[in-house]
Amino acid sequence: MHDDRRIVEDRLDRVLAERLLPAVHPHTAPCDVAVWHAPGEPVPAAEALRADYRPTAVGEPWGPPWGTSWFRIHAELPASWAGRTVEAIVDLGFDQDRPGFQCEGLAHTPDGRPVKGLHPRNTHLPVSTEDGARTRTWYVEAAANPLILGPRGFQPTPLGDPATAGDRPLYRLHRADLAVVDTTVRDLLHDAEVLDQLMRELPGTDPRRHEILRALERMLDRLDLHDIAGTAAHARTALADALARPAHPSAHVLSAVGHAHIDSAWLWPLRETVRKVARTTANVCALMDTDPDFVFAMSQAQQLAWLRDQHPALFERVRARVAEGRFVPVGGMWVEADTNMPGGEAMARQFTFGKRFYLEEFGIDTQEVWLPDSFGYSAALPQLVALSGSRWFLTQKISWNQTNRFPHHTFWWEGIDGTRVFTHFPPADTYNAELTGAELAHAQRNFAEHGHATRSLIPFGHGDGGGGPTREMLARAHRTADLEGAPRVRLESPAAFFTAAEADHRNPAVWSGELYLELHRGTYTSQARTKQGNRRCEHLLREAELWSATATLRTGADYPHDELEQAWRTVLLHQFHDILPGSSIAWVHRDAEAAYARTTTALTALIDRAQQRLCGDGDSTVTFNATPHAHDGVPALGAATATDPRPQTTAERRDGTIVLDNGLLRVMVDHRGLLTSVHDLTADREALAGPANLLQLHPDHPNAWDAWDIDGFYRHQVRDLTDLDALYVDGTDVHVHRATGRSRIRQRLSLPPGARHLDIDTDVDWHETEALLKAAFPLDVHADRSAAETQFGHVFRPTHTNTSWEAAKFEICAHRWLHVGEPGYGHALVNDSTYGHDVTRDTRPGGGTTTTVRLSLLRAPRFPDPDTDHGPHHLRYRLVVGAGIAAAVREGYRINLPPRRRTGGHDVAPLVAVDNDAVVVEAVKLADDRSGDLVLRLYESRGTRARTTLTLDGPATVTTTDLLERPLDPPRHCPGTLDLDLRPFQILTVRVRR
Repeated sequence: MHDDRRIVEDRLDRVLAERLLPAVHPHTAPCDVAVWHAPGEPVPAAEALRADYRPTAVGEPWGPPWGTSWFRIHAELPASWAGRTVEAIVDLGFDQDRPGFQCEGLAHTPDGRPVKGLHPRNTHLPVSTEDGARTRTWYVEAAANPLILGPRGFQPTPLGDPATAGDRPLYRLHRADLAVVDTTVRDLLHDAEVLDQLMRELPGTDPRRHEILRALERMLDRLDLHDIAGTAAHARTALADALARPAHPSAHVLSAVGHAHIDSAWLWPLRETVRKVARTTANVCALMDTDPDFVFAMSQAQQLAWLRDQHPALFERVRARVAEGRFVPVGGMWVEADTNMPGGEAMARQFTFGKRFYLEEFGIDTQEVWLPDSFGYSAALPQLVALSGSRWFLTQKISWNQTNRFPHHTFWWEGIDGTRVFTHFPPADTYNAELTGAELAHAQRNFAEHGHATRSLIPFGHGDGGGGPTREMLARAHRTADLEGAPRVRLESPAAFFTAAEADHRNPAVWSGELYLELHRGTYTSQARTKQGNRRCEHLLREAELWSATATLRTGADYPHDELEQAWRTVLLHQFHDILPGSSIAWVHRDAEAAYARTTTALTALIDRAQQRLCGDGDSTVTFNATPHAHDGVPALGAATATDPRPQTTAERRDGTIVLDNGLLRVMVDHRGLLTSVHDLTADREALAGPANLLQLHPDHPNAWDAWDIDGFYRHQVRDLTDLDALYVDGTDVHVHRATGRSRIRQRLSLPPGARHLDIDTDVDWHETEALLKAAFPLDVHADRSAAETQFGHVFRPTHTNTSWEAAKFEICAHRWLHVGEPGYGHALVNDSTYGHDVTRDTRPGGGTTTTVRLSLLRAPRFPDPDTDHGPHHLRYRLVVGAGIAAAVREGYRINLPPRRRTGGHDVAPLVAVDNDAVVVEAVKLADDRSGDLVLRLYESRGTRARTTLTLDGPATVTTTDLLERPLDPPRHCPGTLDLDLRPFQILTVRVRR
C-alpha cells in the first residue's frame, strides 16, 4: 500500500481546528455588557454588586496592571433556542497559552454567589433553561494580572510591583456571547482528539496506529464539512470500534487525580492567590455537578482557610464534596513549604497547623504529604511525616534534575534517623497534566519500576496560577479508561492510588538521605531579607513560647495562645516554596518584610512581658538564656546573673598585623583586612590554610530561572575583594571597610573573652546586579565530608566529586551551622541568617589538604524582581575553632538566640532540664488544645544513641505523643525525673500533666 499517513494526519489537523471546533457552537448571540472599574485593591462582591456600571463593548480596553474590573453581563435567550443546550462564552482578552498567568475572572450570580472561574482554557458559563427564564445576568470579577513570565523568558520587568507597573490597560474584552452547544459535535471532537493523540504516540510498526489512522480517515469521509451538525453522529460511528478496543491486560494503570497546584504567591501577591483559590474551587465544584466520577485533591490548609474566611458559601459547597469523598484535602501541611530552609520546629508546625485544620474543618486525618513543586526535600522529612500520623509522600520536582536522572518512581524514602516513608514521583513528569496522549504515553514509557509495579499517579489540571481540571480533560480520562494502546486511566483519590501501589509493588527500592534537587540552588540565597525574617521569627517564636509557658506555670500569667498561633501562621505561610526561597515578584517580598516586622514586634512584646513577670522587680541584671545549653553560669531555658568569662581579649599591632588574643585563640588580621592566622592555643594548631574571611564576587548569569538558579560555571570568574577603605581597631574589635562597584561593605571582627570562636558582623549596602557575594574560609583540615545542620539533626555530604551525583551538589543548604573536620579535630561556621554554602577540597603543593568553606551572602538576580536584595543588610557569622558537632550545635543556637538582659529581682529556674547535651530541647510550650498541659519537643542532635534524665518542675503524668500531641504510649507517672533513651536523630514529643 502507498504511504499516505501524512496526508491523512494533515487533513485531520485542519478539520479539527477549522471545522469541528467552531461547529461546537453553531449559533451565538451577543450579550449586553457593562463595566465598573474598582479603584485600588479588590473589593468584596457585595460592594461590587452595588457599584455604578457603565455600558461597554467588545474591544474596549480594561485593566491596568493588578487592577480589577467588574463586568455585568446580561443575556437574553432567543425563543428558538428553547430546549437546546446553551452556555455563555466570556473571553476577557486571554492569551490561550498561559492559563493562570494573566487575566482571570470569577463569575457571580446577581445575589453574589460564585458560579465558576474563567481563564483561557475555561471560558464558558453554564446556562440552565429548565426554569423557562429567558434572561440571565452574571457579574464577573476580572483580575488584570500582568504576564510576568512571558514568551521572551526571564526578562527584567517592572510589572512585579504596583509602584512601577504603570497604569496602561493590559487587556481588551474579546467576547461575551450566548452560544448553543452541539453536544454531538463536541463528543465527536473529543473522540477524534483522543484517538489522534494516541495514534501519534504509537510506533509506526504498531498495527494499532494504522487501525486508528484508517478509522479517523473513515470519520473524515463521513463528515460533510458543509453540514457538520447533520453528519456528526454518523461520523462518530466510524470511531466507535477503535474507541471500544480494551487496553492490553498488561497496560500500565494511571490514577488520574484532579489537581490545581496553586502557588500561594509567586508571580502574583498573596492577595491574588486568595482570589485564585476561589476561582479554582468554583470551577471544581461546577465540574463535580456534571461529572460524578471526578475526584479532586487540594493541598495547603492555608488556601482552604482563605476560602472559608472570604467565600463562606463556596467553602460550604467544598465541605459537602469533601464529605462525599470527591473533594479530597491532601498534603497535611499549612502550605506547600520549602523544606530546605525552615527550621525543625517550623517544619513540625507545618504539619500540626495543616493537619489540625483538616481535622477540625472536615474530620479528616490526611495521610498524604503532597509537595509536587518544592525545590528539594530535607532528609529529616520522613521522620516528621511519620510523626504527623501520615503514611505517604509525593513529589515531582526531582524530575527537573539538571545532571542525574533519579532512578525510581515508587520507593521507600529513608530519613536521617532511619524512618522510611512510601514515596511516589509521578512519571508523567508534570503536576499540571492535561491527560493528553503524549502525557499518558510518556508516563507509561518513563515509569522506572516496570516488572516490579504496575501503577502510577498523574495529577491533572491547570496549575501554578490555578484553574484546575477542565471538562476536556475529563473527556480524555473517560475515553482512556480502557483503551487499546493507552494506559488504563482511573479517576480516583490519592489514597486509593497509594493503598493499591503499596499492595502492588513487589520490592520497592530504598533511597537514603536528602532528595537534593540538582537545580534552583540559588534559592538558598536570593532575597536575603526574607530569609533573615524567617530565621529571626522562628527563634523569636521559640523564646515567646518558652518564656510565656514558664510565666504561666510559675506565676499564673495568661498564656497567649491566640497571639502565638497568629505569629506561627504568618511564619508558616511565608515558608511557601516561592516566598522563602526568594523566587517571587518584588511585591511578595516587600509584603513579607512587613509581615516579619509586625511579627517581630508582637513576639518581642510577648517575650518582654513574660520575662518581666518572671524576674520581678529589683535592681539586679538578670540574663535570660533561651538556648538549650548553659552559658556563662546561666542555665539552659532559665535566667540568672551571668558571670564574665576569663581571660579577657587583648588587641595589638605587630608589623602592620593586628593581633587579637583571648588565651584560647590568637587571631591575626593583615594589612588587607584578611584573616591570615587563627591559632588554636589549646591544641597548638593553626586553623587556616590561607587568607580567610575573603569576600569574593562572582558574575552570576544562570542560563534560566534567574532568582532560582546558580549554574556551576559561575566559578569560572571571581574577583577577590582585598582593597580597603579603612582598617582600624576600636577597643578589641577590628573594623574593615571595603567598597566594590556601587556597594559598601563594613565588617567588625571580634574575639569574645573566653570563647573559641571569632565573630564577624557584616553590614552591606548592596547595589550590584547579577553578582554573587561569597565569604571564603580555607581551613587546614582533611575533610572527606561536610556536616550541615538540617531539621532536628544534620546531613553529611562528600567534599569530593567522584561521581556526577556529588559534583552536582556544588551549592548546598545548611541551617545554623556547617562543620568540616578530620577524626578528632574540626571547625564550624555558624550564622544567623545564611543558608547557601559550598565546600571544596584541594591539595596544597607542599602537602596537606585545604578544605574551603564558603558562605553565600547575597545575590542580585533581575528576574522576577529586578532589584533583588538592593539596599542594606546586616549579616552575622562565626568561625568556631577546634569544634566537633556538639560545639557546632551549641554555637548555632547561641548566635541565633543571644542572651536577653533585663533588670529584675531574682533568677528563673528552668521548667525542664536534661543532663546530656546531645539531647536538645527544641520547644517548650503549652498544649495546642489549651488544656494547660506542658509540651516538650526534644531530639538527639549528634547522630548517636543518647540516654538522658529529664528533670521536671515537680511530679507529673507524662505521655509520649506524635506531633499533634496525640498519645503514642500510655501515660506514666513521673516523680520529677524521667529517664529517656533516644535513637540517633530521634524526635521525641512529651506531654506533661502536672
